Amino acid sequence: MIKFKINGTVTEVKDDPETPLLWVIRDTVGLKGTKFGCGKAFCGACSVHVEDQVVRSCSFPLKYAAGKSITTIEGISNGQKLHPVQKAWIEEQVPQCGYCQSGFIMSTVKLLEKNPNPSDKDINNSITNLCRCGTYSRVRKAIHKSAELIKKEQN
Repeated sequence: MIKFKINGTVTEVKDDPETPLLWVIRDTVGLKGTKFGCGKAFCGACSVHVEDQVVRSCSFPLKYAAGKSITTIEGISNGQKLHPVQKAWIEEQVPQCGYCQSGFIMSTVKLLEKNPNPSDKDINNSITNLCRCGTYSRVRKAIHKSAELIKKEQN
């Protein structure tokens, strides 16, 4: 048995310790917001937070999640209250197909925690997720909007 906390809830699973965390999140825990993209930790569609780090869960073995706190896209809102990054994504109409967007949002949340006012260069260097629809300019715009919304919420 491997025990960890996911979105604030203590969870215990019997999955093989080598199973990628992505499949435990989706198939065992039943949270479907984290997506499978490439399976090689390249595209970022599977991004989640493990402790204070963005992790590409498709290549992160379950055994390394033992005793850790994991946050998925389902865990960043506060009940019905969306996270400012989620609000900005909606306001800026970022998604086209939307498949990769949960990974972008998870990466953006951590970027803005570390750098509350990122430049375009900071964004380009920090957000390495891939989008087949090419919504990068809208992503960048939404990241800047997210930073503004977070500042407003803090005041």
